[in-house]
Amino acid sequence: MEKEITIKAIELLKQLIQTPSFSKEEDETATIIEQWLIDFGIKTNRNQNNIWAINKYFNANKPTILLNSHHDTVKPNKAYTNDPFDAKEDDGKLYGLGSNDAGGCLVSLMSLFVHYYEHSDLQYNLVIAATAEEEISGKKGIASLLELLPPISFAVVGEPTEMQLAIAEKGLLVIDGYAGGVSGHAAHDNTENAIYNALEDIVWIKNYEFPSISKELGKVKMSVTQINAGSQHNVVPSECHFVIDVRVNDAYQNKEVFDIIDKHTKSKLEARSFRLNSSNINSNHPIVKAGITLGRKTYGSPTISDQALLTCPSLKLGPGKSARSHSANEFIEIEEIEEGIKLYINIFKQIL
Repeated sequence: MEKEITIKAIELLKQLIQTPSFSKEEDETATIIEQWLIDFGIKTNRNQNNIWAINKYFNANKPTILLNSHHDTVKPNKAYTNDPFDAKEDDGKLYGLGSNDAGGCLVSLMSLFVHYYEHSDLQYNLVIAATAEEEISGKKGIASLLELLPPISFAVVGEPTEMQLAIAEKGLLVIDGYAGGVSGHAAHDNTENAIYNALEDIVWIKNYEFPSISKELGKVKMSVTQINAGSQHNVVPSECHFVIDVRVNDAYQNKEVFDIIDKHTKSKLEARSFRLNSSNINSNHPIVKAGITLGRKTYGSPTISDQALLTCPSLKLGPGKSARSHSANEFIEIEEIEEGIKLYINIFKQIL
């Protein structure tokens, strides 16, 4: 059964690669995923471009585990030399957009769900959710689905981690800064240059270190990644706009970090969202201990995922390598998928 599921999972991944599914445009891949589950005799549910299902012997008195990964992709990198939608298999590698991020994880989690779907004596219920808009943290992805699902005890989020245990993930806070000044001719004295005022804040951002350091995620990291001001060489600008990218560890909430930055800077600051907080799961949690028993290592992930939108403890775990995500000629190794499915099944065997 496991071998059959694995073969069908790889075929599913090829279909998904061959079907464009940019964020907000995932309707065709949602239909493909839905049909794949139906072919295994599974009753599915659909909400917009999100597909979900519960195990056959669901029992409301048991805790529920969410298995979640996404089927949307970014647009292909301009450096591609392969056809990003070709699903070419070569030398044990499956190439194509979304193969690594996060198609391999998605089909592996779906295989795990199918494997245990008809078991009647599970300690937990299982919910599989193949969701949309992860790449843009959109409101019509996992966030729109949570209120439709049964209460979730904890979640496993499928993202490429080389099947190591990402027990914590940094949050993301994006802030627009607006430094003010007084417009004037560059030939005259002007002490209110908006660019200079912005620089004072930028230097503080560059040098400041948040005191609380996380064991898994290290320090909060701030980077000014964009800046824009001025219209011509001889006019001192009255405003300078800059953007701060903040990767927040699990010692802080995003709003707390924003308030600290706002207190120490003079520019007007506006957070684009406070939604994407850091996430974690206790290292003594049964799912983590089950992975460790099989030789998996724990670590903290610097990249954002749908974990940030979950309100329950969550573990990030999946086949593939994070460094391949969004790269040209993206690929995943067939062996990684095969091993990923086996590891998922064996990890869950210890807790189910």
